[in-house]
Amino acid sequence: MCEVPLHIQEAGARAGKLGLEHQMPAGDNPLGHIDYNGRLRSFSIVIPAYNEEQRLPASLDLVRCYLESQAFDFVEILVVNDGSRDGTAAIVSDYAARDPRIRLLENPGNRGKGYAVRHGLTEARGEWVLFTDADLSAPIEELDKLAAAIGETGADGAIGSRALNRSLVGRHQSLAREISGRTFNLVMRLVTGLPYLDTQCGFKVLNRAAAHAVAARQQSEGFGFDVEILYIAKKLGFRVVDVPVRWFNAEGSKVSLWNGMQAFLDPWKVRWNDFKGLYD
Repeated sequence: MCEVPLHIQEAGARAGKLGLEHQMPAGDNPLGHIDYNGRLRSFSIVIPAYNEEQRLPASLDLVRCYLESQAFDFVEILVVNDGSRDGTAAIVSDYAARDPRIRLLENPGNRGKGYAVRHGLTEARGEWVLFTDADLSAPIEELDKLAAAIGETGADGAIGSRALNRSLVGRHQSLAREISGRTFNLVMRLVTGLPYLDTQCGFKVLNRAAAHAVAARQQSEGFGFDVEILYIAKKLGFRVVDVPVRWFNAEGSKVSLWNGMQAFLDPWKVRWNDFKGLYD
């Protein structure tokens, strides 16, 4: 029996009061049976991790349960350890010893989330690559929505969005963070020309060609990498659509308020990097 992480259980209860669908345990599979878009059958799932020994086991169990309900031709789970000082690497190694689909990738020290995601994108062998936060704030089964959108539109990628349907947010961030996030998005769209109302949701899929092309040009190693990845993808002619997803704020965010304020500089850095020809 696989257990759903507590923050998703609590948020699911709240979502139920709002009349929202939230899949909960059904038999031995907490996600129940999921009808998956049959055209996307090969996936790499990239999980950047820094000091995640407390949350990662439950998240890996949930991902593995989800995979049991699917029929992928190929799947791998790449956990990128970003210089963790706790038992993150040992936990992943233990899982990898029992499940050959899981691989541990080690960064050379604590380089940042952007570096970790780039490392994972570069190593990905699946035809499609999902990168998701270690806390699964967007439940793993939301991948079905992104895959369906890709199948319907023929896009090269899809990103989860909290802004397209805010009623799907089961547990919100603090008011200060939400106001900061919306202000950042406005600045980001004005500076970069990107159309997305939410670039920071940690749930994104790219096809392997796009993932490798973007990773080869990515400069940001910190939390500002999301905007840069989407900007590069657009510049290179890859089409990425945004999709409303369920999302539940989990305690223990690694993004401090100071990091959030510094992120306001990232759109300008992206435009400067483009001016210097770094994305050509």
